[in-house]
Amino acid sequence: MTRITLALACAFLLVVSTASTAAEDRNAIHASADLVQPLLPGMDAPSFTVKDAEGKDFSFEPNGLEKPLVLTFFRGGWCPYCNLHLSELRLAEKELKEMGFNIWFISIDKPELLLESLDDPDIGYTIYSDSALDATRAFGLAFRVSDDLHQRYLGFNIDIEKASGETHHVLPAPATYIIGSDGIINFAYVNPDYKVRLHPDVLLAAARAYTEGADKRLENRRKQAKKK
Repeated sequence: MTRITLALACAFLLVVSTASTAAEDRNAIHASADLVQPLLPGMDAPSFTVKDAEGKDFSFEPNGLEKPLVLTFFRGGWCPYCNLHLSELRLAEKELKEMGFNIWFISIDKPELLLESLDDPDIGYTIYSDSALDATRAFGLAFRVSDDLHQRYLGFNIDIEKASGETHHVLPAPATYIIGSDGIINFAYVNPDYKVRLHPDVLLAAARAYTEGADKRLENRRKQAKKK
């Protein structure tokens, strides 16, 4: 593993450990991105309903997965950091698919803007709209944009009401999950700082660890020890 991968892996552990705690109000809409309470590795992925680019409902059921899933939440096509991250993840796309993963993205943009608002509308990713916040709240990622920040966005010609088609002023803390074919979250990266995103090398390392069953290594070692 490269030095940058190790550094980012350490950052991942720090972010998840400090920003994520089990709570009854996980699916609430939080006051800021640093107060979100995202789901953690080892937890069951939730069911949710989103819309595809044609506006048709798509329901996700974690118990019915044929393949493991890489699921990334991003703010919207209006966000330059989101566009850069989606472009960057192309570096991992081929290898992830070769390992057998589906790759999905979810944003708050309304269906008709899912692809139109991206820097590269022909990016070819599977992208869903969660303007109704069903998935974002289920994963504990929802936070409300303050009135001051909303006004600042408008000053930069960013209208999140127009982008989402809603007046809730809610965004997700950007996040990437690996959900196993058993419906259990195997890996999670969530950072309240929207300028900091998961490096493709770290995602690939986590995906390889999943395919190799690395999360079961202690259990397997204990079983082997009992046999001796």
